[in-house]
Amino acid sequence: MLSWGRVRFVFGVCVLASLLFLPEWNSSPVVVLYGRLFFVGLVGLLAFGVLERWPARLPRWLARWALQVVGVTIAVPLAVAIVYLATSSRDPVPFWDDPNRMEGFRGMLFFGLLFAPWMAVSALLRQITGAARTQALAFELERSELERKASDARLRLLQAQVEPHFLFNTLANVRELVDAGSPQASPVLGSLIAYLRAAVPRLHEPMTTLAHELELVRAYLKVMQMRMPDRLRFTLHVDEAALPSSCPPMTLLTLVENAVRHGIDPSEDGGQIEVRVALRDGRCHAEVEDTGVGIREARSGLGTGLSNLRERLLLTFHDDARLELQPVIPHGVRAELEFPAWGNAT
Repeated sequence: MLSWGRVRFVFGVCVLASLLFLPEWNSSPVVVLYGRLFFVGLVGLLAFGVLERWPARLPRWLARWALQVVGVTIAVPLAVAIVYLATSSRDPVPFWDDPNRMEGFRGMLFFGLLFAPWMAVSALLRQITGAARTQALAFELERSELERKASDARLRLLQAQVEPHFLFNTLANVRELVDAGSPQASPVLGSLIAYLRAAVPRLHEPMTTLAHELELVRAYLKVMQMRMPDRLRFTLHVDEAALPSSCPPMTLLTLVENAVRHGIDPSEDGGQIEVRVALRDGRCHAEVEDTGVGIREARSGLGTGLSNLRERLLLTFHDDARLELQPVIPHGVRAELEFPAWGNAT
């Protein structure tokens, strides 16, 4: 009601108003002039603040801003009369019988009635503008928060779609070994259980690191190598500086699984998978290259996993990530992935 900002504003207006009265002021000390103006200003400010909160409820036909303007307009003349009576009570002649003081009274009354309502309207406009700005900022923050939650929900949905896709494919491979009576079925199943025990808790995390991704990739390739030991070979070339970088879960694993499923597995001779991860100019560069059947023969099944990965990268890095497929001569596919090195310690 009487905040420092409001009092400071009233004081400034009173100082400016005193400049209008000083040339004709000679009836009493100048401090009386400042005291009268400041008292009138404080009374107007007090009326403005009281009507800002009281009464708590108003009739529908009465706007609070109108009540405040009317209240200030009534309070100012009363304050002028009170302050003149108080400061001239000891004088032998009442101020209304003194032409000089009466002229000052009329001038202060005219000034108050002329400017006080407009000052009240100006204060109300500043309040309305400030409230609108605050509400706009609140709406913007709420919209940003809702967009973030929607993106997180979409990312989790995509991760939930990837998880059964990977698990079902791997279990199908184990089933094939069991149906064929292969002695590799039990070791592969044991490796798969150990892998899933470490991998499944991380699949639900919003972000992981390349170090964790490479652990899963290595475990997955070992499982696949046990299933087809004569047809799958793999090597990993890793830049240690890139390991702390953050990425969506199963980023590299999706590319490696894609290479095994659509490149090596359909090939009678199998092939080689090379995984390369490096950090250059603050960006992570990852490549998964296979010497399998190539894009043309495998393209019918390439779409789902990679499109899902592209959307997860878009939700995480927006337009700052790149995923491309390139043919390898004489046959094979190279998946190239690039994204900013978030969370990198270097």
